[in-house]
Amino acid sequence: MAFPPLRFKDSILQLLDQRKLPQKEVWLSCSNSRQVYQAIRNMTVRGAPAIGLAGGYGLYLGIANFKGEREAFFRKLKEQAEYLKSARPTGVNLRNIIDRLIERMAESRLENIPQLKRRALEEAKRAHKEDDQICRKIGQAGSSLFQKGDRVLTHCNAGGLATSGYGTALGVIYAAQEKGRKLHVFADETRPLLQGARLTAWELNKSGIPCTVLCDNAAASLMKARKIDAIIVGADRIAANGDTANKIGTYNLAALAQWHGIPFYVAAPGTTFDFSIRSGDQIPIENRSRREVTENFKKRITPPEVNVLNPAFDVTPHSLITAFVTEAGILKPPYGKSLLKLKKKYAK
Repeated sequence: MAFPPLRFKDSILQLLDQRKLPQKEVWLSCSNSRQVYQAIRNMTVRGAPAIGLAGGYGLYLGIANFKGEREAFFRKLKEQAEYLKSARPTGVNLRNIIDRLIERMAESRLENIPQLKRRALEEAKRAHKEDDQICRKIGQAGSSLFQKGDRVLTHCNAGGLATSGYGTALGVIYAAQEKGRKLHVFADETRPLLQGARLTAWELNKSGIPCTVLCDNAAASLMKARKIDAIIVGADRIAANGDTANKIGTYNLAALAQWHGIPFYVAAPGTTFDFSIRSGDQIPIENRSRREVTENFKKRITPPEVNVLNPAFDVTPHSLITAFVTEAGILKPPYGKSLLKLKKKYAK
């Protein structure tokens, strides 16, 4: 039950092109930071943790061929960092991993440029390995929330394809499956790019986990009919108070879940928490191309002159979240107290 979306070998970052799933499994090769930027921007690679990992390797590729003095090297490093961070502004993992690489090099007393380059690559690989370990801890912690036969709703894709290979929200599902707690997953299709219908269903199908895809606007009727026992989603950025940015449509589900008395869980690593901002009001929301809405995979579905609003994310207030599932365990309200476990480690 591992679906790694990226791998690095011989100075090439290979990315599983998620735009082409489930019809084709195609790997895209990136040898420079510009190609990595484009792959992040056009959603060849997606999901906050996976984007962060790709950004780390992209930063290394951006300075791999540099020749010059140490001072000029760090100018180049900063330039490349800002360039890559701008690819997807909402998710915080991209910023965190890039900043981590820079900090490790800046604190080093190494004067030799080749050694600094190796340090960058070593740190990118270390972050990659750590993400897998963290996701498996999230899975183990969250699996205790579910009983055999539970019917679980999820939105977008927070599986292996969105991380180093195991997943956050789906990692919890995988861990529950491994413990014999067979669940049935309802996957919102997730308009406009259908990450639930294409990617989540693809992962679950390959894992042998029963999955039913539903239109996004069918979720409320299932909750009313008592066919959903719990909801679990991932996250792209979580503010210090617990307000959570995730794929557009997540807020709808959280409000509906509270109305129907259904637990609503967010599974995310500590690297997705941004303790530098107090609330979700400070989270930048990325607006994406109108073509994602007007053209359904290259087939026009709207009049050509229609206006389009296409925010990629919304923010769910912390008051609607039953608990966070993290590598530090299950964190429940009041979040001002429970999130201190992560703040001590990740706050800057």
